[in-house]
Amino acid sequence: MGLPSLRIKDFTLRIPIIQGGMGAGISMAPLAKAVAQEGAMGVVSSVALDILTSNRVGKKLNTYEATIQEIKDAKRDGGIVGINIMVALFKDYEEAVRGALDAGVDAIISGAGLPLQLPEIARRHKKEFRTALIPIVSSDRALEIVCKRWTRFGYLPDAVILEGPLAGGHLGWKRISDIKKEENKLETLLPPVLKAIKKYGEIPVIVAGGIYTHKDIVRFLEMGASGVQMGTRFLATYESSATEEFKEMVIKCKKEDIIVAEKPGSPCGMLFRLIKQSPMYQDTLQALRPPKCDRGYVLYNNYCPAMDNNKDYFCICNGLLGATIYARTDEKPLYTVGENAWRINRLLSVKELINELVGD
Repeated sequence: MGLPSLRIKDFTLRIPIIQGGMGAGISMAPLAKAVAQEGAMGVVSSVALDILTSNRVGKKLNTYEATIQEIKDAKRDGGIVGINIMVALFKDYEEAVRGALDAGVDAIISGAGLPLQLPEIARRHKKEFRTALIPIVSSDRALEIVCKRWTRFGYLPDAVILEGPLAGGHLGWKRISDIKKEENKLETLLPPVLKAIKKYGEIPVIVAGGIYTHKDIVRFLEMGASGVQMGTRFLATYESSATEEFKEMVIKCKKEDIIVAEKPGSPCGMLFRLIKQSPMYQDTLQALRPPKCDRGYVLYNNYCPAMDNNKDYFCICNGLLGATIYARTDEKPLYTVGENAWRINRLLSVKELINELVGD
């Protein structure tokens, strides 16, 4: 079966695949550009772009400037490009939204918390914009909360990403036991979300989390999804900006190596999926890294739990930065992946991967 196109607001994706926004520094302009060139949506992660883009282009940029630079570089040869801006990145959230709008990004995708203020921030900066606003939710209840809040600003989502419990990075459940429940499987979550969204109009629902093959994509499209988002498959490509060590770890990891961290866990207070051999995680198990916070991307009211507790929390900012080629840091890395990363046994080019996913 061929894959249908996907219409979102003012643009149409020839291939209904959105490349997941992987931060810090895994999905930057080189990867997003390559994906966009193949007819899917390439996505830049906004995490730590002030550091990463500055290193990539060789000049000092703030978050606003770096966001514009990264998106323009990703869009240089055409194609559809989005940006993923995490709600948990309190310090730079609004700066990144402003930069993305001014760069003419096609879509802003926002999760790791509910992006309740996104349309207000966007409209405050630009009354009119063509950028699609796409929240990430984990249930019909979360969808309702977002839609009700957004209607206060006279806005509804242009599409919705429903992320299931097999995704990489932060997960939208409080306890590990929650993500194992039948009711929280992506297949179970999708029908009530499709039902809930009908009252708001013809809004595409894109599914994410654990999708690996062409067959997986077809199955969810037949269930009523309009498209899919995939992160880990694109992590294991030549064009991603993960370090060679990270890519090698993905290729070598076994199913039992992929765990969900709760305690010790992310200072954001959310479950976090990773490869258990990640050096930053292993150091945290032994409380080896002195507690400190010298990046501050997840600071809330000038505080991060990793500032003074090195037993219950790993330093997510430095850990993720250690996994990208653009960080230039001596900190030990943190390797986050989706549940099915163990199935990867070799690197592919983006072109090869897209051809596989569309069924060629």
